[in-house]
Amino acid sequence: MLQCLTSNSCVRLLQSHKSTWYFLFLVLGYILYLIFGAVVFSSVELPYEDRLRQELRTIKKQFLQDNECLSEERLEEFLEKALEASNYGVSILNNASANWNWDFTSSLFFSSTVLSTTGYGHTAPLSDGGKAFCIVYSVLGIPFTLLFLTAVVQRIMIFSTRRPVMYVSTRWGLSKPLVAMVHATLLAILAASCFFLIPAAIFSSLEENWNFLESFYFCFISLSTIGLGDYVPGESFNQRFRQLYKVGITVYLLLGLVVMLVVLETFCELQQLKTLRKMFYLKKEKPQDHLAILEHDHLAFTSVSHRNNSTSLREDNTFVSVPELASPGGDDPMIG
Repeated sequence: MLQCLTSNSCVRLLQSHKSTWYFLFLVLGYILYLIFGAVVFSSVELPYEDRLRQELRTIKKQFLQDNECLSEERLEEFLEKALEASNYGVSILNNASANWNWDFTSSLFFSSTVLSTTGYGHTAPLSDGGKAFCIVYSVLGIPFTLLFLTAVVQRIMIFSTRRPVMYVSTRWGLSKPLVAMVHATLLAILAASCFFLIPAAIFSSLEENWNFLESFYFCFISLSTIGLGDYVPGESFNQRFRQLYKVGITVYLLLGLVVMLVVLETFCELQQLKTLRKMFYLKKEKPQDHLAILEHDHLAFTSVSHRNNSTSLREDNTFVSVPELASPGGDDPMIG
Protein backbone atom coordinates (compact mmCIF):
# COMPACT_ATOMS: atom_id res chain seq x y z
CA MET A 1 0.00 0.00 0.00
CA LEU A 2 2.78 2.41 0.93
CA GLN A 3 4.67 1.56 -2.26
CA CYS A 4 1.58 2.21 -4.33
CA LEU A 5 1.04 5.60 -2.71
CA THR A 6 4.70 6.47 -3.17
CA SER A 7 4.67 5.50 -6.84
CA ASN A 8 1.47 7.46 -7.46
CA SER A 9 2.91 10.54 -5.78
CA CYS A 10 6.08 10.25 -7.87
CA VAL A 11 4.04 9.99 -11.05
CA ARG A 12 1.98 13.03 -10.11
CA LEU A 13 5.17 14.95 -9.27
CA LEU A 14 6.71 14.12 -12.64
CA GLN A 15 3.57 15.03 -14.53
CA SER A 16 3.08 18.33 -12.71
CA HIS A 17 6.70 19.39 -13.41
CA LYS A 18 7.07 17.83 -16.84
CA SER A 19 8.46 20.95 -18.56
CA THR A 20 11.03 21.38 -15.78
CA TRP A 21 12.29 17.84 -16.22
CA TYR A 22 12.46 18.32 -19.99
CA PHE A 23 14.44 21.51 -19.44
CA LEU A 24 16.90 19.76 -17.13
CA PHE A 25 17.42 17.03 -19.71
CA LEU A 26 17.97 19.76 -22.32
CA VAL A 27 20.65 21.41 -20.17
CA LEU A 28 22.32 18.06 -19.55
CA GLY A 29 22.25 17.22 -23.25
CA TYR A 30 23.80 20.58 -24.13
CA ILE A 31 26.60 20.10 -21.60
CA LEU A 32 27.28 16.61 -22.93
CA TYR A 33 27.34 18.00 -26.49
CA LEU A 34 29.92 20.61 -25.45
CA ILE A 35 32.05 17.91 -23.85
CA PHE A 36 31.71 15.73 -26.94
CA GLY A 37 32.92 18.59 -29.15
CA ALA A 38 35.87 19.27 -26.87
CA VAL A 39 36.91 15.61 -26.92
CA VAL A 40 36.70 15.34 -30.70
CA PHE A 41 38.51 18.62 -31.41
CA SER A 42 41.23 17.80 -28.92
CA SER A 43 41.81 14.32 -30.32
CA VAL A 44 41.87 15.57 -33.92
CA GLU A 45 43.78 18.85 -33.62
CA LEU A 46 46.22 18.22 -30.76
CA PRO A 47 48.53 15.86 -32.72
CA TYR A 48 48.64 18.33 -35.61
CA GLU A 49 49.50 21.17 -33.23
CA ASP A 50 52.28 19.13 -31.62
CA ARG A 51 53.76 18.27 -35.02
CA LEU A 52 53.67 21.92 -36.07
CA ARG A 53 55.40 23.01 -32.87
CA GLN A 54 58.20 20.50 -33.46
CA GLU A 55 58.64 21.69 -37.04
CA LEU A 56 58.90 25.31 -35.90
CA ARG A 57 61.49 24.43 -33.26
CA THR A 58 63.53 22.57 -35.86
CA ILE A 59 63.37 25.48 -38.32
CA LYS A 60 64.31 27.97 -35.63
CA LYS A 61 67.24 25.87 -34.47
CA GLN A 62 68.50 25.43 -38.04
CA PHE A 63 68.16 29.16 -38.71
CA LEU A 64 70.25 30.04 -35.64
CA GLN A 65 72.91 27.53 -36.67
CA ASP A 66 73.11 29.05 -40.15
CA ASN A 67 73.26 32.59 -38.75
CA GLU A 68 75.58 32.44 -35.76
CA CYS A 69 75.90 36.20 -35.61
CA LEU A 70 72.23 36.47 -34.62
CA SER A 71 71.38 35.72 -31.00
CA GLU A 72 68.28 33.85 -30.00
CA GLU A 73 67.07 36.84 -27.93
CA ARG A 74 67.17 39.18 -30.95
CA LEU A 75 65.36 36.61 -33.07
CA GLU A 76 62.69 36.18 -30.39
CA GLU A 77 62.23 39.95 -30.22
CA PHE A 78 61.88 40.21 -34.00
CA LEU A 79 59.39 37.33 -34.19
CA GLU A 80 57.31 38.80 -31.38
CA LYS A 81 57.01 42.10 -33.24
CA ALA A 82 56.15 40.33 -36.48
CA LEU A 83 53.47 38.18 -34.85
CA GLU A 84 51.97 41.16 -33.07
CA ALA A 85 51.70 43.04 -36.37
CA SER A 86 50.24 39.94 -38.01
CA ASN A 87 47.47 39.86 -35.40
CA TYR A 88 46.44 43.30 -36.66
CA GLY A 89 46.50 42.16 -40.28
CA VAL A 90 49.89 43.67 -41.12
CA SER A 91 52.45 41.34 -42.69
CA ILE A 92 56.17 41.93 -43.22
CA LEU A 93 56.34 39.64 -46.23
CA ASN A 94 57.26 41.29 -49.51
CA ASN A 95 54.35 39.69 -51.37
CA ALA A 96 51.85 41.11 -48.86
CA SER A 97 53.03 44.71 -48.76
CA ALA A 98 50.87 45.73 -51.72
CA ASN A 99 47.56 44.95 -49.94
CA TRP A 100 46.23 47.65 -47.64
CA ASN A 101 43.86 46.69 -44.86
CA TRP A 102 42.16 50.05 -44.48
CA ASP A 103 41.38 51.26 -47.95
CA PHE A 104 37.69 51.92 -48.65
CA THR A 105 36.65 48.46 -49.85
CA SER A 106 38.57 46.70 -47.08
CA SER A 107 37.00 49.03 -44.52
CA LEU A 108 33.57 48.34 -46.02
CA PHE A 109 34.22 44.63 -45.67
CA PHE A 110 35.36 45.14 -42.07
CA SER A 111 32.21 47.17 -41.27
CA SER A 112 29.99 44.39 -42.61
CA THR A 113 31.76 41.79 -40.47
CA VAL A 114 31.38 43.98 -37.38
CA LEU A 115 27.67 44.72 -37.87
CA SER A 116 26.85 41.10 -38.73
CA THR A 117 28.91 39.94 -35.70
CA THR A 118 30.95 37.67 -37.98
CA GLY A 119 34.25 39.26 -36.96
CA TYR A 120 36.98 37.35 -38.78
CA GLY A 121 39.69 38.90 -36.62
CA HIS A 122 42.23 39.14 -39.45
CA THR A 123 41.96 42.94 -39.31
CA ALA A 124 41.54 45.01 -36.18
CA PRO A 125 41.77 48.76 -35.40
CA LEU A 126 45.31 49.86 -34.63
CA SER A 127 44.75 53.28 -33.07
CA ASP A 128 42.94 54.18 -29.87
CA GLY A 129 40.56 56.37 -31.85
CA GLY A 130 39.71 53.47 -34.14
CA LYS A 131 39.06 51.18 -31.18
CA ALA A 132 36.81 53.75 -29.49
CA PHE A 133 34.89 54.37 -32.70
CA CYS A 134 34.51 50.60 -33.20
CA ILE A 135 32.82 50.34 -29.80
CA VAL A 136 30.38 53.17 -30.47
CA TYR A 137 29.78 52.00 -34.03
CA SER A 138 28.98 48.47 -32.82
CA VAL A 139 26.72 49.58 -29.97
CA LEU A 140 24.55 51.52 -32.39
CA GLY A 141 25.05 49.40 -35.48
CA ILE A 142 24.37 45.89 -34.18
CA PRO A 143 20.82 46.69 -32.93
CA PHE A 144 20.27 48.64 -36.13
CA THR A 145 21.37 45.60 -38.13
CA LEU A 146 19.04 43.33 -36.15
CA LEU A 147 16.15 45.69 -36.80
CA PHE A 148 17.02 45.86 -40.49
CA LEU A 149 17.35 42.09 -40.85
CA THR A 150 14.12 41.47 -38.93
CA ALA A 151 12.18 43.83 -41.21
CA VAL A 152 13.67 42.32 -44.36
CA VAL A 153 13.09 38.73 -43.25
CA GLN A 154 9.50 39.49 -42.21
CA ARG A 155 8.69 40.79 -45.69
CA ILE A 156 10.48 37.98 -47.48
CA MET A 157 8.72 35.35 -45.35
CA ILE A 158 5.33 36.49 -46.64
CA PHE A 159 6.22 35.78 -50.26
CA SER A 160 8.69 32.92 -49.79
CA THR A 161 6.93 30.82 -47.16
CA ARG A 162 3.51 31.82 -45.85
CA ARG A 163 1.68 32.53 -49.10
CA PRO A 164 3.10 29.54 -51.02
CA VAL A 165 2.29 27.15 -48.17
CA MET A 166 -1.23 28.56 -47.81
CA TYR A 167 -1.83 28.45 -51.57
CA VAL A 168 -0.70 24.84 -52.01
CA SER A 169 -2.58 23.71 -48.93
CA THR A 170 -5.81 25.40 -50.05
CA ARG A 171 -5.49 24.66 -53.76
CA TRP A 172 -4.86 20.92 -53.47
CA GLY A 173 -6.43 20.31 -50.08
CA LEU A 174 -3.24 19.02 -48.52
CA SER A 175 -2.30 19.08 -44.87
CA LYS A 176 -0.72 22.41 -43.99
CA PRO A 177 1.98 20.92 -41.66
CA LEU A 178 2.97 18.47 -44.41
CA VAL A 179 3.16 21.22 -47.05
CA ALA A 180 5.18 23.41 -44.68
CA MET A 181 7.66 20.58 -44.01
CA VAL A 182 8.18 19.86 -47.72
CA HIS A 183 8.50 23.57 -48.47
CA ALA A 184 11.08 24.10 -45.70
CA THR A 185 13.13 21.14 -46.98
CA LEU A 186 13.11 22.42 -50.57
CA LEU A 187 13.97 25.94 -49.41
CA ALA A 188 16.93 24.63 -47.38
CA ILE A 189 18.22 22.64 -50.38
CA LEU A 190 17.91 25.69 -52.64
CA ALA A 191 19.68 27.94 -50.12
CA ALA A 192 22.48 25.42 -49.62
CA SER A 193 23.00 25.16 -53.37
CA CYS A 194 22.96 28.90 -54.07
CA PHE A 195 24.91 30.11 -51.04
CA PHE A 196 27.18 27.19 -50.15
CA LEU A 197 27.89 24.81 -53.02
CA ILE A 198 28.05 27.29 -55.91
CA PRO A 199 30.00 29.97 -53.98
CA ALA A 200 32.40 27.28 -52.72
CA ALA A 201 33.13 26.27 -56.30
CA ILE A 202 33.67 29.93 -57.24
CA PHE A 203 35.99 30.62 -54.28
CA SER A 204 38.02 27.47 -54.97
CA SER A 205 38.67 28.74 -58.51
CA LEU A 206 39.44 32.35 -57.50
CA GLU A 207 41.60 31.60 -54.46
CA GLU A 208 44.84 29.86 -55.37
CA ASN A 209 45.41 28.01 -52.11
CA TRP A 210 41.83 26.98 -51.42
CA ASN A 211 40.30 23.64 -52.34
CA PHE A 212 36.56 22.98 -52.43
CA LEU A 213 36.39 21.82 -48.80
CA GLU A 214 38.20 24.92 -47.55
CA SER A 215 35.95 27.15 -49.66
CA PHE A 216 32.81 25.41 -48.36
CA TYR A 217 34.22 25.73 -44.86
CA PHE A 218 34.64 29.49 -45.35
CA CYS A 219 31.06 29.86 -46.61
CA PHE A 220 29.61 27.98 -43.66
CA ILE A 221 31.77 29.72 -41.04
CA SER A 222 30.86 33.11 -42.52
CA LEU A 223 27.11 32.69 -43.00
CA SER A 224 26.72 31.10 -39.59
CA THR A 225 28.48 34.25 -38.19
CA ILE A 226 31.15 32.13 -36.49
CA GLY A 227 33.91 33.97 -38.35
CA LEU A 228 37.08 32.23 -37.21
CA GLY A 229 39.23 34.27 -39.58
CA ASP A 230 41.53 31.47 -40.68
CA TYR A 231 40.24 31.83 -44.25
CA VAL A 232 39.58 35.30 -45.64
CA PRO A 233 39.16 35.81 -49.41
CA GLY A 234 40.88 38.54 -51.36
CA GLU A 235 44.07 38.57 -49.30
CA SER A 236 46.46 36.93 -51.75
CA PHE A 237 49.30 38.90 -53.33
CA ASN A 238 48.28 38.70 -56.98
CA GLN A 239 44.51 38.96 -56.48
CA ARG A 240 42.96 40.44 -59.61
CA PHE A 241 40.29 43.14 -59.24
CA ARG A 242 40.72 43.06 -55.49
CA GLN A 243 38.55 46.14 -54.83
CA LEU A 244 35.60 44.79 -56.79
CA TYR A 245 36.18 41.35 -55.28
CA LYS A 246 35.90 42.74 -51.74
CA VAL A 247 32.65 44.54 -52.57
CA GLY A 248 31.23 41.33 -54.06
CA ILE A 249 32.14 39.37 -50.93
CA THR A 250 30.45 41.99 -48.76
CA VAL A 251 27.23 41.72 -50.80
CA TYR A 252 27.43 37.92 -50.67
CA LEU A 253 27.75 37.92 -46.88
CA LEU A 254 24.78 40.24 -46.36
CA LEU A 255 22.51 38.40 -48.80
CA GLY A 256 23.59 35.04 -47.43
CA LEU A 257 22.85 36.14 -43.89
CA VAL A 258 19.34 37.22 -44.90
CA VAL A 259 18.72 33.90 -46.65
CA MET A 260 19.96 31.93 -43.64
CA LEU A 261 17.59 33.84 -41.38
CA VAL A 262 14.69 33.18 -43.76
CA VAL A 263 15.45 29.44 -43.75
CA LEU A 264 15.74 29.36 -39.95
CA GLU A 265 12.49 31.29 -39.54
CA THR A 266 10.77 28.91 -41.96
CA PHE A 267 11.82 25.91 -39.90
CA CYS A 268 10.86 27.66 -36.66
CA GLU A 269 7.30 28.07 -37.97
CA LEU A 270 6.89 24.33 -38.51
CA GLN A 271 4.23 22.84 -36.27
CA GLN A 272 6.55 19.97 -35.32
CA LEU A 273 9.23 22.36 -34.02
CA LYS A 274 6.65 24.48 -32.22
CA THR A 275 5.47 21.39 -30.38
CA LEU A 276 9.06 20.46 -29.57
CA ARG A 277 9.83 23.93 -28.21
CA LYS A 278 6.74 23.92 -26.01
CA MET A 279 8.12 20.87 -24.20
CA PHE A 280 10.86 23.03 -22.67
CA TYR A 281 8.84 26.20 -22.04
CA LEU A 282 7.04 27.14 -18.86
CA LYS A 283 3.29 27.05 -19.22
CA LYS A 284 1.52 30.37 -18.96
CA GLU A 285 -1.03 29.88 -16.22
CA LYS A 286 -3.01 32.40 -14.18
CA PRO A 287 -1.82 32.69 -10.57
CA GLN A 288 -3.95 30.84 -8.04
CA ASP A 289 -4.37 33.98 -5.98
CA HIS A 290 -5.80 35.81 -8.94
CA LEU A 291 -8.22 32.96 -9.60
CA ALA A 292 -9.25 32.89 -5.93
CA ILE A 293 -9.95 36.63 -5.99
CA LEU A 294 -12.03 36.28 -9.12
CA GLU A 295 -13.98 33.40 -7.60
CA HIS A 296 -14.51 35.33 -4.37
CA ASP A 297 -15.74 38.40 -6.27
CA HIS A 298 -18.08 36.25 -8.31
CA LEU A 299 -19.57 34.61 -5.19
CA ALA A 300 -19.92 37.98 -3.48
CA PHE A 301 -21.64 39.48 -6.51
CA THR A 302 -23.98 36.49 -6.73
CA SER A 303 -24.94 36.66 -3.04
CA VAL A 304 -25.58 40.40 -3.27
CA SER A 305 -27.72 39.88 -6.34
CA HIS A 306 -29.77 37.16 -4.59
CA ARG A 307 -30.15 39.38 -1.52
CA ASN A 308 -31.37 42.32 -3.58
CA ASN A 309 -33.82 40.12 -5.43
CA SER A 310 -35.23 38.74 -2.15
CA THR A 311 -35.63 42.25 -0.70
CA SER A 312 -37.44 43.43 -3.81
CA LEU A 313 -39.84 40.50 -3.67
CA ARG A 314 -40.65 41.14 0.00
CA GLU A 315 -41.33 44.81 -0.66
CA ASP A 316 -43.62 43.98 -3.53
CA ASN A 317 -45.58 41.49 -1.39
CA THR A 318 -45.92 44.09 1.40
CA PHE A 319 -47.49 46.67 -0.87
CA VAL A 320 -49.82 44.22 -2.55
CA SER A 321 -51.22 42.44 0.55
CA VAL A 322 -52.24 45.51 2.61
CA PRO A 323 -55.97 44.99 3.57
CA GLU A 324 -58.53 47.71 2.93
CA LEU A 325 -60.32 49.22 5.94
CA ALA A 326 -64.13 48.81 5.80
CA SER A 327 -67.04 49.10 8.24
CA PRO A 328 -68.82 45.99 9.45
CA GLY A 329 -72.04 46.96 7.82
CA GLY A 330 -70.47 48.15 4.79
CA ASP A 331 -71.20 51.79 5.80
CA ASP A 332 -68.81 54.33 7.13
CA PRO A 333 -69.48 54.83 10.91
CA MET A 334 -68.70 58.49 10.65
CA ILE A 335 -71.52 59.05 8.23
CA GLY A 336 -74.67 59.38 10.02
